[in-house]
Amino acid sequence: MRRLFFLAPDVSSAHALVDSLLLARITDKHIHVLAREGTPLGDLPEAGVAQRSDLIPALERGAAAGGATGLVAGLVAIALPGMAIIPAGGIVIALAAAGALVGSWASSLVGVSVSSSRLERFKEAIASGQVLVMADVAHEQVQGILDRMKECCPNVASEGMDTDIPAFP
Repeated sequence: MRRLFFLAPDVSSAHALVDSLLLARITDKHIHVLAREGTPLGDLPEAGVAQRSDLIPALERGAAAGGATGLVAGLVAIALPGMAIIPAGGIVIALAAAGALVGSWASSLVGVSVSSSRLERFKEAIASGQVLVMADVAHEQVQGILDRMKECCPNVASEGMDTDIPAFP
């Protein structure tokens, strides 16, 4: 999947763009619309927390850091005398999993409150009243979608794509 970014000058242009995406068989769960606070979007699919914040990258970093910390703690624990009665592999795996869980939880608390670094380049455009439309499309659909947008919505600017989409956007 690739995330395509489009900037529409207003909500009506965003509606036309979303309608065209839906006709191209992009489901509404793969379309995310972001506008300035207080802009009435009507029935447009609003961007969720996962699209507006750094939640997913924070979860990934927290799980990695917590898992590594738990792994080290497990290795230290089995090196201590007296811990030989507990199966060594079990304690290492349990502490690594617990560390990943705690790290994910702690980092998600921070990540949900931080605006997405991927959307930083659109901050000024959104503040000026433009509407950002994000569409997650399959690799083989990208060029067809871009061509379709040029035809049906000439006033909508294509702002490129992001090739690194989380597994559950």
